[in-house]
Amino acid sequence: MRRFTRLALGFSKKFENHCHMVSLYAVWYNFVKMHKTLKMTPAMAAGVSDRLWSMGDIVDLIEAAEAPAMGDR
Repeated sequence: MRRFTRLALGFSKKFENHCHMVSLYAVWYNFVKMHKTLKMTPAMAAGVSDRLWSMGDIVDLIEAAEAPAMGDR
């Protein structure tokens, strides 16, 4: 994860952006990425999810979380 280093322009300049990226990475790693040793995602192995998620599913979750906040404006 290059976001932790300052050797390139990919590092997070704001702490809030860094927190968002780490959260997205954790969701992707646990729900989307198929692990070779498990032959499934860690969430499926733990019984949290019964299917392989896609990036579209994560986008839908983000949009659902932002919908109430957008309605307040």
